[in-house]
Amino acid sequence: MAARARAGHTLVVTQPTYAEEARARWGHTDAFRQSQRRAAGYDANDWADIKRETANIESRIAAALIEGWPSDSTIAMDLAEEHRQLLSRWFYDCSPSLHRSLGDMYVADERFVEHYDQRTPGLAAYLCAAIHANADRLG
Repeated sequence: MAARARAGHTLVVTQPTYAEEARARWGHTDAFRQSQRRAAGYDANDWADIKRETANIESRIAAALIEGWPSDSTIAMDLAEEHRQLLSRWFYDCSPSLHRSLGDMYVADERFVEHYDQRTPGLAAYLCAAIHANADRLG
């Protein structure tokens, strides 16, 4: 049921409730169109790979937070870069500036905050800060 799907899960954007919202917000962008083209060709195995890779990177970012690595440490920025590369590999070309905007959304939209912070409290803000630091590092 789309209305009960977890907002942070990458498959959610293909669910009707969130697909309509995404189309209304970003349907005019190249990134949205590229994501739609790519996702249309994914099968259940691809979605399982995306879910596994996403869970892995989120778990590693949470570990960095728990271990006390600053969000602007090389470790945190490298993990943010892996997150950006995951988006680029599976969905759309995610520039550092686009990734920065996504990081802002992760703390502005309570659905993303809920998703990340249920894994580890404060993770949404930490990921946002690491994304910003990484974008600064990349120029």
